Amino acid sequence: MRTVLGRLTRAAGLAALVALTGATAQADDLLASRLGAVLGQEREALRVVPSSRMAALTAPPPAEARNIQTGPLVVSYDRAFLAGQPRASGGAEWECLSEALYFEARGESVRGMFAVAEVILNRVDSRAYPNSICAVVNQGTGRRYACQFTYTCDGNAETIHEPAAWARVGKVARLMVDGAPRELTAGATHYHTKAVSPSWARRFPRTASIGSHYFYRQPTRTASN
Repeated sequence: MRTVLGRLTRAAGLAALVALTGATAQADDLLASRLGAVLGQEREALRVVPSSRMAALTAPPPAEARNIQTGPLVVSYDRAFLAGQPRASGGAEWECLSEALYFEARGESVRGMFAVAEVILNRVDSRAYPNSICAVVNQGTGRRYACQFTYTCDGNAETIHEPAAWARVGKVARLMVDGAPRELTAGATHYHTKAVSPSWARRFPRTASIGSHYFYRQPTRTASN
């Protein structure tokens, strides 16, 4: 008796499943039919829209609306601005500039760090110096105290001991490599601390005094010089 009841129950269940499947298939067919009709109406409506209007409707929003930088970078020379910048990273050129700023200017104000970075990039742009950041920074390295940037030839290991300072100079380097304006030193190619007085400083025009550094622009040589 139980076997018969079990068979009848299974049969009823299968019948219900078949009926449900059929109903679901019919519902799917009806939905597809209605959706096709709606899409057909939409296509017909879009055909009468002028192509110029359609382009305007489908074009992405302007870069300004998407918060994408399109013009020159805007820099504020203060710690709050620098703290708000994302943690920086980059390739060899960024790293060379970051190291130079760390060993030459990490104790300076934000303005002072940007000013030293300007000097390095101004040299890159000058025909009197190598045409890459790393080459400028390492020019003369290997001759003790005869290099362009003392930290590269003073015999001391170049070790980063201050992670917070490294993070700050890295942000400055990132901004400068990315095209931040050079508006602090009037094209300076040289600087020195106010504690020394190198002989060339008497021949080069001084362009700025920022923090503990004086900045100078190397005179342009002419054919008659």
